[in-house]
Parts: sequence; C-alpha cells; structure tokens
Amino acid sequence: MNQTLPLKSWIQHQANRFAPALFFIGLVVLWELICQLGNVPNYILPSPSAIITAFFDVEFSRWMTHLWATLRVALMGFVLSICIALPLSIGMMRSELMNRILYPALIVIQSTPVVAVAPLIIVLLGTDDPSRVLITCLITFFPLVVSTTTGMLETPPEMIELSQSLRAPRYRETWQIRIPYAIPHIFSGLRVSITLAIIGAVVAEFVAAEEGLGYFIQFSTSFFKIPQAFAGLIFLSIISLLLFKSVQWIQVWLFPWSLPKKK
Repeated sequence: MNQTLPLKSWIQHQANRFAPALFFIGLVVLWELICQLGNVPNYILPSPSAIITAFFDVEFSRWMTHLWATLRVALMGFVLSICIALPLSIGMMRSELMNRILYPALIVIQSTPVVAVAPLIIVLLGTDDPSRVLITCLITFFPLVVSTTTGMLETPPEMIELSQSLRAPRYRETWQIRIPYAIPHIFSGLRVSITLAIIGAVVAEFVAAEEGLGYFIQFSTSFFKIPQAFAGLIFLSIISLLLFKSVQWIQVWLFPWSLPKKK
C-alpha cells in the first residue's frame, strides 16, 4: 500500500507535466491523418508535413529579415506603450479628476478598431516604422494602463496611512509602496501586451509594409502558397509564445516575491 501511493502520485505528476505536449502531438497527428486520408488539397488545408517542407523551402536569411522587421516594430511599440502607460496610470491613480476625464477617452480609443484607423495613420505618418510603431502602441497600451492603475489602487490602506503618518512624500508613497504592490498586476498587463504587440505589428504590415512576417503571410496567400503562409503563421505564433514566456522569466528573475505562492 505504501509503495502504491507514491507510484500513483508519480504517474499523476508525470501525466500533469506532459499533458500539454501530448495533447499538442496528438492534435498534429490527427491533423496529418485527416489531410492524408481525406486527400485535402494543400490550398484548402495543408498538412503539417507540407507546412514543414514549405518552411525549409524558404531561405533562412529571408526568414530572419521578416522576423527582424516584425520583432523590431513589436518591441518598439511595446516599449513606447510602457513609457506612456506608467505615467498615465500614476496620474490617474493620484487624481480622481484625471481618472474621470481620461478613462472614458481610453475606452473610446480601445473600442475603436485599429484596423480601421491604421490606413489613416499610414496616410498621416507614411509607411515607415513610426506609423507601424504607433499602430502597435495603440493596441498594447490599454491593458498596461488598466492593470497598473488597478494594482496601485489595491495597495492596502494601512500602508498608505502609515506612509502619511510618517509624512513621506507622495513620490515615495508611489514608488516605494504602491508600485511594488502593483508588480503582479503590471506583469499581468505586460504578458497580455507583449502578445498584442505582435498582433499590432502584423496589422500594420497588412496595411503597408514590404517586409515582416505579416507581409510574408499576406504575400504567400495572394499567390496561393498556402503551406508557406501557414509556416509563417506558425513561426509567428512561436515568436509570440517566446515573448510571452520572456516576460514571465523576467518576473521570476527580478521579482520572484511577486509570484503567486504554490499550494
């Protein structure tokens, strides 16, 4: 009995550990079988084997050129959104009037489809990086503002009262009390925003670009190179996933105390 329980626990642990990978592998195998046994044409739904072949048919330097174009715009827009969101969140947290004025405007900006606004931005700023960075920033900054403001407002009231009783300056209250308490919320917003940054960069490339993974997918689709388009889409998803994990790793590295406690 004592040996059975540890064995059962170990099997359950391994099953939980490898369940996502096994599910993904099973999904790919099922996809391949459907395409092969059903004789599905590649221009409708390419099989995983056809997508892998199409991926290696494209030169490595060409992949890197498109990757750098997308990644450059995504990261620039992401950094710009951080530079805008943090001061804006601090201002909305410290001023009820500012919060009441800006929050509806932010809702309007977020609810406006960026795809509809993107052509206007391209006309105003041209087809270079500034317009694409602005489009990316418009998509990414809202989750950061909301999560950062929410985190700072959820600081325990007794900590604020203690700071005020010690006559600490407002900037110390913000930087040494409110922002540390908001770190988990900030990183939640960062994880959402980094994936939205890739989406923003791709949207900008759909509107006006001559390189980038979004442009590559659009170009491949227009010439009915569907396996090649799927290869670009999967490559884009992998990059987005790696950026998402990078934000998690930064939180683990710099702010391990902000992680939720494991039960």
